[in-house]
Amino acid sequence: MDAMKKNNTEQDNEVEINLMELLPYLLHWLWLLAAVGLLTGAIGFAISAFVMTPMYQSTTKVYILSKNNKNENVTVSDTQLATALTKDFKEMIKSRYVLETVISECGLKESYESLAGNISVSNTTDTRIIGISVNDANPARAQYIANAVRDVAAVHLKNVMDLEAVNVVEEANLPTSPVEPSKKKFTLIGFAIGFVVCAGILILRYYLDDSIKTTEDVEKYLNMTVLSSIPVFEGEEADKKKKHKKVARG
Repeated sequence: MDAMKKNNTEQDNEVEINLMELLPYLLHWLWLLAAVGLLTGAIGFAISAFVMTPMYQSTTKVYILSKNNKNENVTVSDTQLATALTKDFKEMIKSRYVLETVISECGLKESYESLAGNISVSNTTDTRIIGISVNDANPARAQYIANAVRDVAAVHLKNVMDLEAVNVVEEANLPTSPVEPSKKKFTLIGFAIGFVVCAGILILRYYLDDSIKTTEDVEKYLNMTVLSSIPVFEGEEADKKKKHKKVARG
């Protein structure tokens, strides 16, 4: 038991030593990590700016009013019930009937699945306000489709859910700037990918390198004691190289 604990302690110490050796190694190559990260970040930015199609988002909002609220004050229980039903509203707004009707009326050349993927339905907490958002490459078309989905869904909700009215809170806006893709997000992701991949390659290279570089390596890997070492100064090495060149020229 004591022997096992001793072995585990030795392994932990070895890992700690390796990590302490690895950190200066990575810091030495920090310039390379940063350079690769900047390069891949620039690639990510270029893809988001010049390759991917920008998508614009238009949003319209409606207010759901049930029949029992027509001539009465809205109570807390009414609001809670309406809030609970918002999940049903969300499903019905994106139902096949509503979207296929919109595709037919607007003359869209896309499938139900494609249109459903570009529509999101949201609900403001503790309210009966439903937001309908549409993403499209054309900002004017996004606005047009959002209004169409709202109008068709309003009729469908009143017929199926027996509602008093679905009132328009906000008309669909005409977006002026794209919501996707996010250039900042793609740049950061590109930088992170390049940095991590480069670090992984350097770490792999570090652990596969079994060459002897220091006296500590001799003692660690060869189990031999170093009695003495002769330091080599860079100045002396440079002088020797210069003399060697002069002799070669002569």
